[in-house]
Amino acid sequence: MNGRGLGRSVKVFGTVQGLRAARAAWRQRRTDAWGLPARGAERARVPGAVVGAEPLPGGGVVRFARSELRVRVAAGGSVFWGWDGAEPEPSYALAGRLPEADPRAQLEPDKDGGWRVVSERVTVAVSRHGAVEIRTPGGVVLRRDLPPRWWEPVAGGPARWLQRSEVAADARFFGLGGRSSGPRLRDGTYRLWNTDPRGSFEPGDDPLYITMPVQLVVSDAGTHLTFIDNSWEGRVTLREGEEGAGSGHDRPGTCEVRVAGGPLRGWVLVGTPARVLRGWTALTGAPALPPSWALGAQHARWGFGSEREVRRVVAGYRERGLPLSAVHLDIDHYDGYRVFTVDRARFPDLPGLAKELRAAGVRLVSIVDPAVKAEPGSAVYDSGSAAGAFVRDARGREVRGEVWPGECVYPDFTDPEVREWWGGLYEERLAQGFSGVWHDMNEPVSFAPFGDMTLPRSARHVLEGRGGDHREAHNVYGLAMARAGYEGLRRLRPDERPFLFSRSGWAGMQRYGGTWSGDVSTGWPGLRASLSLVLGLGLCGVPYSGPDVGGFDGSPSPELYLRWFQLGAYLPLFRTHAAIDAGRREPWEFGPQVLGHAKAAMLERERLRPYFMTLAQLARLTGAPYVRPLWWGAPEDRALRDCEDAFLLGDALLVAPVLARGTDRRAVRLPRGWWYDTVTGEAYEGPGQVLLDAPLSRIPVLARAGAVIPVRGEDGGTELEVWAPAAGRSGGGLVVEDSGDVSAVPVVERYASRLVGGRVVVERVTEGGVAEAERPVRVRGLDAV
Repeated sequence: MNGRGLGRSVKVFGTVQGLRAARAAWRQRRTDAWGLPARGAERARVPGAVVGAEPLPGGGVVRFARSELRVRVAAGGSVFWGWDGAEPEPSYALAGRLPEADPRAQLEPDKDGGWRVVSERVTVAVSRHGAVEIRTPGGVVLRRDLPPRWWEPVAGGPARWLQRSEVAADARFFGLGGRSSGPRLRDGTYRLWNTDPRGSFEPGDDPLYITMPVQLVVSDAGTHLTFIDNSWEGRVTLREGEEGAGSGHDRPGTCEVRVAGGPLRGWVLVGTPARVLRGWTALTGAPALPPSWALGAQHARWGFGSEREVRRVVAGYRERGLPLSAVHLDIDHYDGYRVFTVDRARFPDLPGLAKELRAAGVRLVSIVDPAVKAEPGSAVYDSGSAAGAFVRDARGREVRGEVWPGECVYPDFTDPEVREWWGGLYEERLAQGFSGVWHDMNEPVSFAPFGDMTLPRSARHVLEGRGGDHREAHNVYGLAMARAGYEGLRRLRPDERPFLFSRSGWAGMQRYGGTWSGDVSTGWPGLRASLSLVLGLGLCGVPYSGPDVGGFDGSPSPELYLRWFQLGAYLPLFRTHAAIDAGRREPWEFGPQVLGHAKAAMLERERLRPYFMTLAQLARLTGAPYVRPLWWGAPEDRALRDCEDAFLLGDALLVAPVLARGTDRRAVRLPRGWWYDTVTGEAYEGPGQVLLDAPLSRIPVLARAGAVIPVRGEDGGTELEVWAPAAGRSGGGLVVEDSGDVSAVPVVERYASRLVGGRVVVERVTEGGVAEAERPVRVRGLDAV
């Protein structure tokens, strides 16, 4: 526990609630002592020598003296591998049907007694002792998994295992879910166990709310994604390699994965970053498309206190000409923190308030926690108990923990019937006028003064009928809750796209919505962590996310708040939020100068809304995140791989936020090509580094030469902002508008730009050729060509 966590524990656990939390933690330990047998003596295993093989579609089974390995290459190039009989399904990560096996991929003998599977995009080579190499079509090794090791309890029970891997000496690691110290993951050990960090967090705090065994590895030889499809607790230890280490030999980068139980299986995808994320999306599901209003500015606070205060805040935005799309109500609007209730004294007419705000273009969004107060006589508890919906211990008793309402029980979202029951409860939220929900505390959390703040590891779960305990269910609990809420909203309002984002989740959570940073610390380190989280989650397949602008706790300085606000304006989820004791976070609370600059950032976000909708549609179609690292289009550029303080917004814009106090100029690393400062119009050529002005009024934003960007015109319609191509070069862009129809197939408009005789020509590219652009066109940057 760090110093902040210790201070928080002293404050919280000295209260009556704290005493109850201590009792709940003691009860949890006692439950585990009874429900989890000691492992006892263990037997170590390794695969042994190869003894034979059986070809199957797309690959086959390679048998060893003490184990067997299944390898299967799909038609799209994704590779599945599983030891000891592990199959791709069942899996919480995968969506729909498994990809078809590549009929041209065949298991065949390899040199030195090994076997290999050769396909168009990847070669998988298995050595005679069980090492597995992933190679490019040209034969370059991207990854080498050494033979795994198991430790099986002699008396029976789940085996724990270890997998060591090697990558190129120049490789860089990214991913593993939401990591505050990323997006590039330095040498160290990263825990795979979704965790409430006991208060606010900063870079270096680990783990956080969303951990995923998903790595994106980038090297000169190529990019690959590796996914360990196992939801048990684990640890990943990374060590970057070194070129010319020791007598001129390279030292490879290494990855060591230790998992406490469950199957040893996974997937590997190779190719460009765009191809890899497309394949990952095909495997785990397309991201849910947010409604168009969810791409605008949103305001949240723990502690609005009353309908009157909500109206005051909304009126403040309107009077100052600030755009606002949604207001989020935290747990204080509930009756005694009880989920699916309303405090009628402070919110006497919530449906009326929602109707009034919606008429002004502002939606209401509700927090939803999974913990249900264990209170006989309450509708939610009674209906859940009657349905057997709550998690139980090994003796069949309801597992109880301490959360905001007091003593609580927890729905078992790994049970399909419980998900259907829970999804039906959102009818109450819709009847109150809410247009969306955000899931909180769903790691899940049970307050405790020591140890993990979660359920006993021996707690029993249905796990889709297989049965098991919380050691396997913990990391997928938030994912399964998101599924319950999303599917419930779809059933209740089939003509509307659900808006849902979740604090916790796992691989595949993008199918049901997005996420946010959780309780990021108020301070400059917290600002930097905000960007790390969004970039890292995007590379794990979760494109819609954002931080609590200004940080969750404490009071940001006017400068810090403004710089956070300017960053947030270019992130997918643009939301201010603060703790109940952190004060107000409306832009006008920080003085007229901050208000003016914040307003400029908000108006620019509104102008770019068609671009954000295009990026949302493309994320659903291709898996490409809105926010991308600078190396996205040039992973071979080592300087870009190490750049963590700027990002690409789609293909067209480069955003360089200010992440340090007192900065009015900053260095910006440019990818290849010409780039325009969107304010001054000055052009710069990459690759290379430039020094740009970053006055308090704005952060540097550059547009790629030739880019065609959909923006909102003065009449409210979509127009094309075109940045002049460099001489002898061309450009282009895409436009995908929101029809509002949940069943409509998106129409992708393609535009090309070129420079002809000093004039920029913009044409729409169609199946039949090219045609004149029918949308209004505004050319920028022509004077700098």
